[in-house]
Amino acid sequence: MGGDNPTVAHRRRQRGQHCQIKVVSGETGGGINTGVRDPRSILITGASSGIGAALAGAYAAPRTHLALCGRDAARLAAVANMCRERGAEVIEACLDVTEAAAVAAWIGNAERASPLELVIANAGVQGGLWRDGAGETLDELHRVMDVNFGGVSNTLHPVLPAMRRRRCGQVALISSLAALRGIPFSPGYCASKAAVRIYGEALRSWLAPEGIGVSVVMPGFVETRLSQTVAGPKPLISPPERAARIIRRGLAKGRRQIAFPYPLYLGMQLLRALPAGLVDRMLRRAAVDIGPYV
Repeated sequence: MGGDNPTVAHRRRQRGQHCQIKVVSGETGGGINTGVRDPRSILITGASSGIGAALAGAYAAPRTHLALCGRDAARLAAVANMCRERGAEVIEACLDVTEAAAVAAWIGNAERASPLELVIANAGVQGGLWRDGAGETLDELHRVMDVNFGGVSNTLHPVLPAMRRRRCGQVALISSLAALRGIPFSPGYCASKAAVRIYGEALRSWLAPEGIGVSVVMPGFVETRLSQTVAGPKPLISPPERAARIIRRGLAKGRRQIAFPYPLYLGMQLLRALPAGLVDRMLRRAAVDIGPYV
């Protein structure tokens, strides 16, 4: 009397068995957030190389369902096969995250195959083609915004309704430490990643009462195809496998913000605190050139 039918209660426990509230301390991940314990159904965009491929490998294991997408069919197939060799079940799709209808259809298929517990919106491109001061074209600016911010929103928008119905789930938005302060040789990239950061913060506040955790990830330099387009200083650059370990650990702890490497994060915060004119002069002295990312 006064309780759930045992079968219904059991289904509810099954449906939400991985969801729990995490209390986290520390500068880069303070406060209360909702995390997913040991997710078994994971979707990752931009999984054909770099951080996305490393994350796919980190999560690949028996009894794990992975939905992976990327733009390069050959590289994506190689990542998917590696994950299958580690025991994971994989659904892969070669698509562009700027194509909202295609992304939504793929996510629908993945959700039907295995209800999604963790979604990592990772796909991104480099921007800010400096070319000795020529700057980025309007088309290049639109492209980097469409991929880096539009691709994130195209991914999360079709994911959230099912998570909200289940009152369980976790999403991660891959931003960048470049989101903390505009850098003169990469204005479009910084703007796109700042948009991702602010969007994630807003989603987190909105969705926390519904049992959905939102984490904003802000890596520094990582050894990827994207970073290879940057000619200039790349302090404290990390291999993608290390980045994936840090991200996975932070997500498992339900961190609201995952920023690394910590010394570079502190340095970016210092730049935000110093007088803007002084920082502008410092940044203009950096010898940096950015080539096209395709």
